[in-house]
Amino acid sequence: MTKQIHLAAHFPGVNNTTVWSDPASGSQIDFDSFRHLAQTAERGKFDFFFLAEGLRLREAKGRIHDLDVVGRPESLTVLSALAAVTTHLGLAATVNSTFNEPYEVARRLATLDHLSGGRAAWNVVTSFDAFTGENFRRGGFLAEADRYTRAKEFLQTARELWDSWASDAVAADPESGRFLRPGGVTSFRHQGRHFDISGLFNVPRGPQGHPVIIQAGDSDEGREFAASSADVIFSRHSKLEEGRAFYRDVKRRLAAYGRRPEELKILPAVTYVLGDTEAEAAERAAEIRRAQVSPQTAIYFLEAVWGRDLSGYDPDGPLPDVEPNLDEGVSKGHAAFRRDRGELVAKWRALAEEKNLSIRELAIEVSAPQTFIGTPRSVADEIDHFVQTDAADGFIFVPHLTPGGLDDLVDKVVPLLQEKGVFRTDYTGPTLRDHLGLAPRTPNRTEETS
Repeated sequence: MTKQIHLAAHFPGVNNTTVWSDPASGSQIDFDSFRHLAQTAERGKFDFFFLAEGLRLREAKGRIHDLDVVGRPESLTVLSALAAVTTHLGLAATVNSTFNEPYEVARRLATLDHLSGGRAAWNVVTSFDAFTGENFRRGGFLAEADRYTRAKEFLQTARELWDSWASDAVAADPESGRFLRPGGVTSFRHQGRHFDISGLFNVPRGPQGHPVIIQAGDSDEGREFAASSADVIFSRHSKLEEGRAFYRDVKRRLAAYGRRPEELKILPAVTYVLGDTEAEAAERAAEIRRAQVSPQTAIYFLEAVWGRDLSGYDPDGPLPDVEPNLDEGVSKGHAAFRRDRGELVAKWRALAEEKNLSIRELAIEVSAPQTFIGTPRSVADEIDHFVQTDAADGFIFVPHLTPGGLDDLVDKVVPLLQEKGVFRTDYTGPTLRDHLGLAPRTPNRTEETS
């Protein structure tokens, strides 16, 4: 049976995917940039538009690391504005479950679901580091081992709040003078390890019941959390065989939670580069990678792993001959610090020796490469092959330019997927759950009748 492909668009957050210095790049903050990218995605009939989030600026050597895109407006605010200039596109926000509270997040997401007519989604992320936590009242209080226990309870609590309103709780009956149906709203009481709250939730149930839940963890615990609770996985496995292995592993976990494979969509983050010929596309891809990994960025990238000041090294020269400092570091807010850095340095040295790579060439080699490179036809064929061979259910495209980075994909590749019959030519329903083929969430309680 031919599978239908799901596509989404990602406006990158704090990272070096976006080439902000490119002459074709626009503002990373102005609303017009968000509107252009979102409306392009909707023109391409994409499932949703996805905003990342960073809660603290990265630092290097005690200063702001400004080689990346270092600041973005708050996601749910932007998506609420986009709800007014789009009609069908899903609107997904990354909201941290470590440094927020369930009542407030549930209220804001239910509001977005109402404002958009049922298009809200929540990417549930966690944070464990005290560096980020310093921005918050209880900074650094959460051990990394507890981040998923809090995330699970956070999501469970939010769902209890959404479910405290029946689907038909709002009667608005002028004859009886009743606005709310008797029994349509119940009080909530949650007592757990991380949250002890009670009261009455103040936002009616959204059109989808619950917003679509996205999860991005790749650890065993993260995969289990996704299998139990998520509707979409934002995966990092964009290579064919890795994707197939991840797909099999996560889908097999669903049965333990009474779920079917089609109830969880696996969408890797990917990039693309198009050309009139394969050679032209490859040349453009190499130019983009060198723009993404500048000489300064390459040095910073290694400093985050070495834990040392490497500014004296030539980015076009060999790797540092000094051993990494595993106790301290010069960079903060970088995911590299969460790895086994000693093992990683040994692996990189072996790779650099095998391929005779400079510092910059190694940084390009080991940091996320482009996924789909070729002509529009070959890229369309490869996207389809990934999905039909169960390496993914679709993809979240991360453009290197804002706001025009999706234009070529929508204009040149999407029509070919539609021609193949593997991608929609129009939306078939108003909500994001409709786009993803997911049923609305119904309340997990017995509703009284009027």
